Amino acid sequence: MFENYKVYETTLAGRPLKLETGMMAQLANAAVMATYGETKVLCTVTASAKPREGVDFFPLSVDYEEKMYAVGRLPGSFTRREGRASEKAILASRCIDRPIRPLFPKDMRNDCSVVATVMSVDPDCSPEVTAAIGVSAAIAISDIPWAGPISSVNVGLIDGEIVINPTLEQRANSDLNLTVSSTGDLVAMIEAGANEISDELMFDCIMAGHEANKEVVKFINGIVAEIGKPKFEFESNDPDPEIFKEIEDFCIEDVKKALDTDDKTVRDTALLPIYNAVHEKFDEKFEGCEGKIEEIMYLVQKHVVRDWLKNEKKRVDGRGIDEIRPLNAQIDLLPRVHGSGMFTRGQTQVLSVATLAPISEAQKLDGLDEEVTKRYIHHYNFPSYSVGETKPSRGPGRREIGHGALAEKALVPVIPSIEVFPYAIRVVSEVLSSNGSTSQGSICGSTLALMAAGVPIKAPVAGISCGLITGDKGVYGDFMTMVDIQGLEDFYGDMDFKVAGTHKGITAIQMDLKVHGLTPEIIKEAFAKTHKARDYILDEVMLKCIPEPRTELSKYAPKMLTTTISPDKIGDVIGKQGKVIQSIQEQCECTINIEEDGHVYVSGLDTDKAKQAISIIELIANDPEVGAIYSGKVTRLMTFGAFVEIAPGKEGLVHISKLDTKRVEKVEDVVAVGDQVIVKVTEIDDQGRINLSRRDALVEVNGATVDPDADDVPQPRSAKHDGGHRERKGFRKQHD
Repeated sequence: MFENYKVYETTLAGRPLKLETGMMAQLANAAVMATYGETKVLCTVTASAKPREGVDFFPLSVDYEEKMYAVGRLPGSFTRREGRASEKAILASRCIDRPIRPLFPKDMRNDCSVVATVMSVDPDCSPEVTAAIGVSAAIAISDIPWAGPISSVNVGLIDGEIVINPTLEQRANSDLNLTVSSTGDLVAMIEAGANEISDELMFDCIMAGHEANKEVVKFINGIVAEIGKPKFEFESNDPDPEIFKEIEDFCIEDVKKALDTDDKTVRDTALLPIYNAVHEKFDEKFEGCEGKIEEIMYLVQKHVVRDWLKNEKKRVDGRGIDEIRPLNAQIDLLPRVHGSGMFTRGQTQVLSVATLAPISEAQKLDGLDEEVTKRYIHHYNFPSYSVGETKPSRGPGRREIGHGALAEKALVPVIPSIEVFPYAIRVVSEVLSSNGSTSQGSICGSTLALMAAGVPIKAPVAGISCGLITGDKGVYGDFMTMVDIQGLEDFYGDMDFKVAGTHKGITAIQMDLKVHGLTPEIIKEAFAKTHKARDYILDEVMLKCIPEPRTELSKYAPKMLTTTISPDKIGDVIGKQGKVIQSIQEQCECTINIEEDGHVYVSGLDTDKAKQAISIIELIANDPEVGAIYSGKVTRLMTFGAFVEIAPGKEGLVHISKLDTKRVEKVEDVVAVGDQVIVKVTEIDDQGRINLSRRDALVEVNGATVDPDADDVPQPRSAKHDGGHRERKGFRKQHD
């Protein structure tokens, strides 16, 4: 039945890698079931027969679909059905998209759809890596024009040792989470989160991943040689050379004058009449080519910017090749938030706001991996006004999610542990103005906001981008790199190499390319330039604004205290139907969260009340200490004394002789039911009964003086000694 069914097998990092084709999804241009260990991902690729009209780009879509059945779980949604792609799925889609997109013909306009459906997950074998390899194989054997294949691997660093595709256990102990995608000879994509790793070690890790990819690319090329389909012909969208030359000659000098400014608004304003003049002169002459004329104008500007950079070493705004735009850092712009910081680089400006919350408010995740909560959350917003455009907000797109994840990845390594700083933390980066590398601006602004909020980060983090211009021979020829690229240099250049880190080392990398890949020399140069630049940003701007994290939190931030109790005592603290913990929260005006391992987190705006809650919890979970002083509530009055509850379920007797520093005739002369009093534990007998003294507490706390006749207490007829103990025994039995 499946006469075209083929299976190809190899190994990757010591585990079996299998690619199957010809059985499933046979109506797609190509389909591959990629299996790595017990992880299985169905990868399909389809392309339209005709080009899409009215577009000036290659319409490629890449979707990475997580199916919860892959890990034997039901979706967490109300409908119990997978809905919108999770952030992790979107990030996986981007990691597949970035290396494959530059390998398609730039002048092709046929719609192309790539779908990777995760159907089974082996925790030791990354579904993202499996999907990337499967997608590469599917496109490579299809009839769609493409200059691949590529391969992707994860690289870990465990105890100083480089590990390809680390297992789940190894990933938990890794100082590096690096994804490297490669063609047969070039590095096509880098995505990394790292624990302050040096440039040299990061380079070695990238090269190790590249070497592993070469073997997989060779494996896929063998499959293509056997079953690869001939690539279809497509209608090129390149403009007619004669039309291009005529329009270029007409407008190029005016374009040069318009581009020669450091102000994006001035530049856009100056370009508008040039566009109008070109359309007025050529629309009628080249009827039906209005879209092509727009593309020619793009190509003219691209030629001018690249020629200035490559041949004249001139940047659009007049800066030196490695000169950073003017920088500014500010904090405390928003008075009621927990922490705020604004970072400005030229016309790129990002305001970041930090919010602290109880651990219980950490984000809950519903995905295919083992991570179920996220304590540090970074969100990035890119409104249309930041680039002078007018369009309604429709929520974060893939770009916003990707940039937020990059900033999050850059800052996670310096976030203090939960033991040191028991908070959930959210930072929101609002892009106020954009002219290049807002993601790196958000990292700088967020560092400022965290320090202003009093988060004791391990080290400040800064980020910067590096661009690339290649010549006629591409990356193997005479290339040049430049630091702090602005919008035009990103738009018309070949690379946006974003690196974030501390003085000590790299914490995050994201690389976007328009060429097929990078040589080791380009990567080394980008590392050197970004390291020097981020040191300058840290020392000359950010640390002069705020040299270290504040030691006190904002008065509007919740104050968090922690303690640990025996897991066996959690039920006592919570109480029947939650009544005990609710009572403590109401009394102390705080929020209490208890983990299964016995860790207790108390948060509230009033530190003293939070401390009181901790004391009550510890008292419930532990026996009262003889000699300790507690605040308690009078629950019952007897002729021989008063019963005082020092914690829910913990009650003791204050004998009438210990009620006050002077002689007491009647108990009700001193206290009433409901009174809050301080008492000292004087004895815990062998039956667990607690004897308390208000008198001793008053002496110790307030320095009161004891009346000599205080102990001369007449024994009431109804409160003989034995009767008192009978009463207490009855209470204890009832309480137990």
